[in-house]
Amino acid sequence: MLGLTIGNFDGVHLGHQRLLDAGRSVLGHTGRLVAVTFDPPPAAVLGKPLHPPLISLDRRRALLLQAGADEVLVLETDRDLLSLEPSAFLDHLEVSLGAPPSWVIEGPDFRFGRRREGTVETLRQLGAIRGFQVKVEDELTIPLQDGQLMPARSSAIRRLLELGRVEDAARLLGGRHVLRGRVVKGDQRGRTIGIPTANLDLEGALLPGDGVYAGVAILPDGSRKAAAVSIGTKPTFKETARVAEVHLLDWSGQLDDYEWSLDAELHRRLRGQYRYDDLSSFQAQLDRDLADVRAIIGNQSGR
Repeated sequence: MLGLTIGNFDGVHLGHQRLLDAGRSVLGHTGRLVAVTFDPPPAAVLGKPLHPPLISLDRRRALLLQAGADEVLVLETDRDLLSLEPSAFLDHLEVSLGAPPSWVIEGPDFRFGRRREGTVETLRQLGAIRGFQVKVEDELTIPLQDGQLMPARSSAIRRLLELGRVEDAARLLGGRHVLRGRVVKGDQRGRTIGIPTANLDLEGALLPGDGVYAGVAILPDGSRKAAAVSIGTKPTFKETARVAEVHLLDWSGQLDDYEWSLDAELHRRLRGQYRYDDLSSFQAQLDRDLADVRAIIGNQSGR
C-alpha cells in the first residue's frame, strides 16, 4: 500500500508528526509512506508575502524521514503546478510517484489544487472515484507554559520564536528549535574581549527575536557544547544587520576557518538586547550571561 501526506511541513512540528503517525497506523510496517512537499514555497511563486522558513529544505527532508516517512517527494513549484485543478494535481502526483495512493492523510484545513479549491471533502469525493481512502486527523492543540492552548501550526511557532519564546515553541515542535547555519566571517570583535563567536549564515531561515539565549552548540562531529547565542544588531557597537552569533563555552577550537556547519539549539531566552554605555558594563553583563548559561545547560557538553 502507498500512503501520502501533503504539505509545506515547515518545522516538521508535532502536528506534522501526528499525520505521519496516522499514516503509519493505517499502512502498517509494510506500506510505503510518502511525505509530499514543495520547493520553492507556493507563496513565493505567486508573489504573495513570504515568511522566512523555520528550517531549510534539507532539514525538512531529514526530519520528515526521522518522523516516520519512508520517502520525501519534493515537487518543484511553478505556476503550471499551481494552476492544476484538484483532480489534475492528483494525476500529477500519481505520475511522480509511479503508483496511485491507497491512503491520503491530512488535517481538517487541508487545501490543494488551483486557488486552493480542493478541500478534504473534495479529497474524499475524488478518493471514492479513484479508489483511495482519506484519513483526516483533528488539529493538535498543546498547552503552553502559561496554560494557554495553542494549535500546533507553523505560523504559531513562527510567532513564538519572533517573540523569543523558545521554550513554548519547543512544546509545539516536539523538541528544541535549532539554528542551522554556515560559519561565516564577522567583525571579529568578540575575540578582542575574550568571547569569540561563530557567526551563522542561516541562508534565509527565520531568525528568532533579538536577545541572548542559553543553548547547546552541536559541532560537525556530533559533540555538544554549552553555548550563549546572541541575536540582534549589536547595539552597543556600530549597529549591523540582524545576526546570530554563537559563543561555545569551554571550547578551544578554531573559529578562523569558515564555511563549516554549526547547529545551535535554543533552550531559554536570558534577556533582550540592550545598548551599554561603556565596555566594562557590557563585559560584566556578558559574564553574567555566561554564568546563566552554565546554570541552565549544566553538564551537557559531552557527546
